[in-house]
Amino acid sequence: MLTHLDETSYRALIEARIFEPKSLQTALVNRSRRSLAGKDGRLLILAADHTARGKLAAGGDPLAIADRYTMLDRIVRALANPDVDGVLASADILEELAWLGVLEGRLAIGTMNRGGVIGTQWELDDRMSAYDADHVAAYGLDGGKMLLRIEDTDPGVARTIETVAAAITQLADRGIMSLLEPLPYLLNDAGLAVLDESDERLIKVVAIASGLGSSSAHTWLKLPTTDRMAEVAGATSMPVLMLGGDPGKDTAQTFARWENAMKEPNVRGLVAGRALLYPHAGTVEAAVRQASDLVHGANR
Repeated sequence: MLTHLDETSYRALIEARIFEPKSLQTALVNRSRRSLAGKDGRLLILAADHTARGKLAAGGDPLAIADRYTMLDRIVRALANPDVDGVLASADILEELAWLGVLEGRLAIGTMNRGGVIGTQWELDDRMSAYDADHVAAYGLDGGKMLLRIEDTDPGVARTIETVAAAITQLADRGIMSLLEPLPYLLNDAGLAVLDESDERLIKVVAIASGLGSSSAHTWLKLPTTDRMAEVAGATSMPVLMLGGDPGKDTAQTFARWENAMKEPNVRGLVAGRALLYPHAGTVEAAVRQASDLVHGANR
């Protein structure tokens, strides 16, 4: 298995896109699979779906994630740790990783609604622009991820709620995990969407998210951590994975919050991207090792 991405392998991937495009799809469909919950019911997932809605910044660099070779190399290096359970990404990245052979025995979760391009006036109208339920199933993915940002004045939010609810039902009918990220949002003075850091509103959107779709049996939630995590996680019985975000220089505080949140019985791990793949200090390997100790350490 690759432990880093060399330029020869990357050039071969580019050539495969030109001369053997079917090989990318075939690699994803034919990869070896595992159970969703694994041995301990805890998950460490790498989030790599940011680029599909134009979110390219990390650590103060507005284009940190834009270079595909560098990003793939960081993911490959992270996946060299056997405690990393899988990757959440759009089709381009999942197919590239599968073609490189690094998704064998790992979870592959396909992102679905990436139409809410960051910084646009329609950002909260998160249309389905990546995977749909049929192709999550057809390509042998282990789940579909949806973003649901709830703001009280934008009519696009109602359409997104309806669309997300339908997708949850479609995935549940196929026995496939829905990974739903519900977040409270508001509009700033410029009319742009920004995260509302109110714990009360986060608890409210968790309650709303828990009731979406015709079945909740296969729904997991992806949530930010707060100092009131007992109340946030307590608003649902669904399994919760904590999101990472871009902690900047506050890496120690971020890990401390994650560790505290893991005390809640339904908080089952992390879906982290920039915090692990673009750490403020240290290496990718060190950040992933610290996260894997937090998620799986007690059950090794």
